[in-house]
Amino acid sequence: MWINEYMTGRSFNTEGASAGEIRSAKNGSVSVSATRDYGALPLIAPSGIAYVPVAGASTVVMEGAGGAVCLGVIATPKADLQPGELMLYSAGGAGIVLKNDGRVLINGKEVS
Repeated sequence: MWINEYMTGRSFNTEGASAGEIRSAKNGSVSVSATRDYGALPLIAPSGIAYVPVAGASTVVMEGAGGAVCLGVIATPKADLQPGELMLYSAGGAGIVLKNDGRVLINGKEVS
């Protein structure tokens, strides 16, 4: 939780990192407004995860020797999740929740 507050507070001490906002996303890259405007940045995500962030989402851009990359979007905390649980959700409201007790919920309904 503190990292979300830290990043969205735009109070970075790390050289080369800046908070920003997704302007658009297409073809596996994003355009971001941060300390400067970035176009067609690669979007970093965990292996096996593919997504297209929505315009207006808060993000972090990191500049390095290989160029700038978008580190993803700031996660919106979900009040009904417990530590250790995972939720995948879409902007349209679909969701899958992996509960600590082994249950799987799809759109709020338990599946086995």
